[in-house]
Amino acid sequence: MPPGVASLEIETKAFDEVKVVKLAGRLAMGPALDRFNATMSELLGSGHNRIVLDLEEVPTIDSSGIGTLVRHLTSAKQTGGAIRLLRPSKFTMQTLKTVGLLNLFSTFEELPQAVASFE
Repeated sequence: MPPGVASLEIETKAFDEVKVVKLAGRLAMGPALDRFNATMSELLGSGHNRIVLDLEEVPTIDSSGIGTLVRHLTSAKQTGGAIRLLRPSKFTMQTLKTVGLLNLFSTFEELPQAVASFE
């Protein structure tokens, strides 16, 4: 990857019927967001509609990232699932609040509670 291009690490783990997707890096337009979109589309397309997004290591999110989050949340809800946010940064929380979308997401500070919220 060329210097200066923001990268995004994506790690997916399973906790029973819940998928936990840990992100590290900026969630912003470009190759990073394309990879995130592909990961989420693959999970949702294969029937995994209970997803926890671990955003602890995502310092910022841009409007493209927000749009992608909302689109995947809608897809998950249409099949009876949901997307929970785990440890979103203050900036991410403020960004979602500013655009009036924070109320769409349940947020958690601890993984066990986020996973248990699906039961």
